[in-house]
Amino acid sequence: MANVRFLLTGDTSLCAEFGNEISEKINAEIRAFNILLKESHIPGIVETVPTYRSLMIHYDPGKISCKTLIEHLGALTEKLDSVTIPPSDVLEIPVLYGGEMGPDLGFVAEHAALSEEEVIRIHTSTEYLIYMLGFTPGFTYLGGMSDALETPRLKTPRVKIPAGSVGIAGKQTGVYPIDSPGGWQLIGRTPVHMYDPARETPILPEAGQYIKFRAIDQKEYDEIAAAENAGSYVVKKYPRKEAQ
Repeated sequence: MANVRFLLTGDTSLCAEFGNEISEKINAEIRAFNILLKESHIPGIVETVPTYRSLMIHYDPGKISCKTLIEHLGALTEKLDSVTIPPSDVLEIPVLYGGEMGPDLGFVAEHAALSEEEVIRIHTSTEYLIYMLGFTPGFTYLGGMSDALETPRLKTPRVKIPAGSVGIAGKQTGVYPIDSPGGWQLIGRTPVHMYDPARETPILPEAGQYIKFRAIDQKEYDEIAAAENAGSYVVKKYPRKEAQ
């Protein structure tokens, strides 16, 4: 059984904390707990939000008290080992690396003592777990990046980073879903709309899925961008093969 702490975070929410580190084991426990919570149909649950090491639970205090909710949640933790987590989907995200799209690729390569081609090869060789979404709608916090690419943030953040920019900050990599400020080192850009408020499902990625980056050239970038703008591009998605 996971060692779970329940922490009050407001008068309509609480946090189920599963640990104090970023790990796939903790993430699996959070996913299993979220599955149990949805299957339990506890009255008054409004929304759940997974993070790196916890699950935020929003509830309606008019339908269930905090004390009763915690009692229900505590009982669910006893059943974590019985949950079968379905295979995660992998989203293939095409990226144009370097140049205007990735102005910091050269710095990342220099910092890592690698060529730009080696940085791209390493960055596209991993299936990255989406631990959580945040900062802006659909911003992906990804785990699993090679230590070889670890690079510090910019000393002075940019005022505006274009939507679709792929960046590195410390041990993390991720995609900026909308134009926004930011201090990550930009190595490329995807033409895929990670967030589109006009779409039936505005946010493309989901916590618990994986992202696999694929390097593309300018021609393919332009073709995908045109298809995205026409609403006809479909991101490739496939079930992840779990390690045996």
